[in-house]
Amino acid sequence: MKHIRNFCIIAHIDHGKSTLADRLLEFTNTIDRRDMSTQVLDSMELEKEKGITIKSHAIQMEYLYKGEKYTLNLIDTPGHVDFSYEVSRAIASCEGALLVVDATQGIQAQTISNLYLAIEHDLEIIPVLNKIDVESAMVEMVRDQVTDLLGCKNEDVLMASARMGIGIEEILEAIVEKVPAPQGDPDAPLQALIFDSVFNSFRGIIAYFKVANGVIRKGDKVKFVNTGKEYEADEVGILKMKYMPTNEIRCGSVGYIISGIKTAAEVKVGDTITHVQNPCESAIAGFEDVKPMLYAGMFPVSADQYEDLRASLEKFQLNDASLVFEPESSLALGFGFRCGFLGMLHMEIVQERLFREFDMDVITTVPNVSYKVYTTQGECIEVHNPSGLPPVTLIDHIEEPYIHAQIISKTEYFGPIMKLCLDKRGTLKNQHYISADRIELTYDMPLSEIVFDFYDKLKSISRGYASFDYHLTGYREAKLVKLDILLNGEPADALSTLIHQDHAYDFGRKICERLKELIPRQQFDIAIQAAIGSKIIARETVRQLRKDVTAKCYGGDISRKRKLLERQKAGKKRMRQIGSVEVPQSAFMAVLKLD
Repeated sequence: MKHIRNFCIIAHIDHGKSTLADRLLEFTNTIDRRDMSTQVLDSMELEKEKGITIKSHAIQMEYLYKGEKYTLNLIDTPGHVDFSYEVSRAIASCEGALLVVDATQGIQAQTISNLYLAIEHDLEIIPVLNKIDVESAMVEMVRDQVTDLLGCKNEDVLMASARMGIGIEEILEAIVEKVPAPQGDPDAPLQALIFDSVFNSFRGIIAYFKVANGVIRKGDKVKFVNTGKEYEADEVGILKMKYMPTNEIRCGSVGYIISGIKTAAEVKVGDTITHVQNPCESAIAGFEDVKPMLYAGMFPVSADQYEDLRASLEKFQLNDASLVFEPESSLALGFGFRCGFLGMLHMEIVQERLFREFDMDVITTVPNVSYKVYTTQGECIEVHNPSGLPPVTLIDHIEEPYIHAQIISKTEYFGPIMKLCLDKRGTLKNQHYISADRIELTYDMPLSEIVFDFYDKLKSISRGYASFDYHLTGYREAKLVKLDILLNGEPADALSTLIHQDHAYDFGRKICERLKELIPRQQFDIAIQAAIGSKIIARETVRQLRKDVTAKCYGGDISRKRKLLERQKAGKKRMRQIGSVEVPQSAFMAVLKLD
């Protein structure tokens, strides 16, 4: 065990984490030069395009140091805030972390939040300054920021350029010298932490784990503690570029297990594996069910694709267990599914992957968070969809989820960022100057306010300089109302939203104005109304198309013209009673992008 080192790389998006992993693999000859590609651990096409890690990966390297052979297990983590639970489980599987900071950008919000996670788990932190070869690198300044943050000495911060391969050997030496070897008892009952799982179409779900105590062997009868399911370990092995089967995985090591599991829901990240015959006394702490933060309806573009969409979502769930869905129907959009996502990025990725991998084009409704509704009878109902709200007379009060948000930006954008947060009902908790021209702001704000367009607005007012990170803190009471959009007196349920009372009037007026531009004119007037309960708060009218019926009357008595106009009026009235309003897909998209 003293020759094993388990470590992860934590960094903000785009600070060079995947490139550094490439260089480490290259330097330790884990991968042949001819198999080498950029961001080799990011296996998904989408990951390479967006430059982000979506799925965490693990890989084992061999490194010779002072004549002794060391086994280094790199547990790669996703960098985005939506996947913070996966990051926390990967960090719990390590004893050390490389903290990578971009020398051109300095410390960002996710660097700090992931660093706090690592410190909570007592990891040994090795700071690395990346991209020192770039002309705009502020090496001295960023190094001072890092030493202030960690309370370490200047010489402890390693200088590197992952792209050019500078400083890679120093990083590997620091991993061997500074990261402690894993602790554990090889003779104790088996206790292994699952930190990730992948789906293989031939072999089922493959779970990645780290053995904390005991030994796991091929053919063992194992049990997953939190789900209570029992399996036989058909194959165990170590993770190189390919799976390498072995007879056993010993205490402190990282490996994979294949046991013919067919449903992703049975393998939960953070669960503990133990033996059926000789189980461990307790599971490894920190397990929680991943709860979706955002809910949105997904509907097929044409109604006959409903079953295809169901099949696609079921297959997708095998790769991504954090997606949850249940059937729902909408008057405007027909049959579809109510899906739960971890955040806005997760929702975007699911949509993109459904289109690429399953050729499914979907309409997504306005995203909502889940609210707790307390009724006058004293019940508490969880509501994900405005249509699931009980009648107003039965509601005692509604609670909405609140988040703790961290924003790091240049001081010159301080004013506009504060205004944006105040508009979004945020309350300032703390402000802290990291350096002379960089400030960290801490806010408490409602989650529902940031799911719409908060991130885009933040990026545009700070010219791309602000970074943002958040975590859920709990629920608080709020004055929320259900805003309905009525077309021709009929509610369009896919457009209804739960919104704060103070913002309802503005939002309702904007939606009505936008829909007036997008809904095509019909043979009769269409009234577009925004309503709270039975009270109309905004109205726009799409004017009817009219034929000039009096054109053939030249001269003659006025009563002839009046007769023709009255007949047209009666026809329009009858048409209005039986006519239905078609809402184009662009209208749903426009509501999502309302400014």
